[in-house]
Amino acid sequence: MSPFMSFDRERWSELRNLVPMTLSENDLKELQGINEKLTMEEAVEIYLPLSRLLNLYVAARQNRNSVLQQFLDKDEKAPPFVIGIAGSVAVGKSTTARLLKALLSRWDNHPKVELVTTDGFLYPNEVLQEKGLMGKKGFPESYDIKRLVKFVSDVKACKRNVQAPVYSHLTYNITDEVKEVDLPDVLIIEGLNVLQSGMNYPHEPHRVFISDFLDFSLYVDADSAQIQEWYVNRFMKFREGAFAKPGSYFSHYTLLNDQEAVDKAQNIWKSINGLNLEQNILPTRERAHLILRKGADHMVEEVLLRK
Repeated sequence: MSPFMSFDRERWSELRNLVPMTLSENDLKELQGINEKLTMEEAVEIYLPLSRLLNLYVAARQNRNSVLQQFLDKDEKAPPFVIGIAGSVAVGKSTTARLLKALLSRWDNHPKVELVTTDGFLYPNEVLQEKGLMGKKGFPESYDIKRLVKFVSDVKACKRNVQAPVYSHLTYNITDEVKEVDLPDVLIIEGLNVLQSGMNYPHEPHRVFISDFLDFSLYVDADSAQIQEWYVNRFMKFREGAFAKPGSYFSHYTLLNDQEAVDKAQNIWKSINGLNLEQNILPTRERAHLILRKGADHMVEEVLLRK
């Protein structure tokens, strides 16, 4: 007996229940990742029903908060509804997060939606080098988990102007910038590690984890071999674009010929990202409330919803 209900595209799309699409084709182009093509069909059939489901969850939480405020005879700002989005590198979770942010902000009862990625809570490169962890960037031990948990805890406690560090994929390091999050209705946290628990941090035990603060969680899934192919394709596209920009940490990869670049990308996958997926990320999949299972064309083929 599975703890999940399974929906194919047709059955899932029927759950949209006439929720209107409020985004244009141009909006979708701006939201999609470099290696994806986010179609209107995908947005309507998969993400509109998901937006409707999340809206119902948020409304239920808001009603519960109202009851509590009435009981306590208080009128205070309600804590935000926190959504976690997990999955492998190159699987498309960032696109999912951006699209859900855009869709959820269109609902009248929760217009203020913030998106924060856990990349900003990686230790700076200097610290990773000191710890001997540059080759394990993205693994649980490469994150300042205490700082990340404090950030989520402060936002959930309705503290004002909570700051999150900002990561640059160009310089491959933490920047001097910060993102301020001020009393959102919904907070989306996207990253490799949002569903992890104590089993993932035996080197530094904690009592509280990000997953303890999540009101709803998603896992973006696909076959590991397929994700590896997407990662290599994305690497090659970055080599033609972002890697060639001034100041890019990966500029040296532009000096490789095509076969050398493919070999390098596959080696990085096997030694870092693929290893992290199998050891740390994939084992958290069944902790999610909902799993989006993708096929070879990046289209969602199956939706698994926890009973």
